Amino acid sequence: MRHTDSTGSRSGRQGTSPASPASPAFPLPRRAFLTALGAAATTAAVIGPSPAAAATAAPYTLLSRRDWGADETLRFAADGRELWPPEYHPVQTLTVHHTADGSTDPDPAARVRAIYREEAVGADDYGDIGYNYLIDENGRVYEGRWSGTDGTPAHDAAGRLVTGAHVRGYNSGNIGIALLGTLTDRPASAAARATLVRLLAELAERHSIDPLGKVAYRNPVSGVGRVAPAIGGHRHWANTDCPGSLYTAMPSVREEVAALMTG
Repeated sequence: MRHTDSTGSRSGRQGTSPASPASPAFPLPRRAFLTALGAAATTAAVIGPSPAAAATAAPYTLLSRRDWGADETLRFAADGRELWPPEYHPVQTLTVHHTADGSTDPDPAARVRAIYREEAVGADDYGDIGYNYLIDENGRVYEGRWSGTDGTPAHDAAGRLVTGAHVRGYNSGNIGIALLGTLTDRPASAAARATLVRLLAELAERHSIDPLGKVAYRNPVSGVGRVAPAIGGHRHWANTDCPGSLYTAMPSVREEVAALMTG
């Protein structure tokens, strides 16, 4: 399949290595993480980003695959075989994208469904959506790549990341977050950017990632290595316009994430 790291993945959009030195062997699962915040890990929940940031950051809304209307039959062949069985690896880095999907549909959930269909059974033919999370212009987060039934979006019960398809050759252990829209000629909306910072802070806190640091990423499937920002844009990994204006904004995004994490 084209989405696997061993054969190269995600042309156009655009893990075992040592994980980041600060990364624990078993990152805190989302359910335990949210329990620490005094919140339940439920779908369509209002979620605080991290214990350190909870006092200073407003929550964001997370829509599960069921909430945004994912047709789960698209993940299966006619014979019932799962087209893209999930694989899980410890998180090493986080990568920001824009979808550049060209849609003018005013309903962001419909746009997410269209991206899912295109990537699952359309031209991309991955068997699922390739991003781990998506964010709309109103600042709502959408659960992306299917990761299991444990109530832990993007992760398994042990806190490992389900491999997506968003940076060719560097997907395993790399969280892919995409903002809806084309941002090459305009900035992200204030709501989308604020939620991006909160989500990055939550994930960095959970996986003990220094938002201002770099990682010696190594793909645990192919063995390919690369030094990259711990929090970066797609263009840090490939020759691409993605994530548009967010690429030049990444230094300030990292600073905002760090400030949120330290309170």
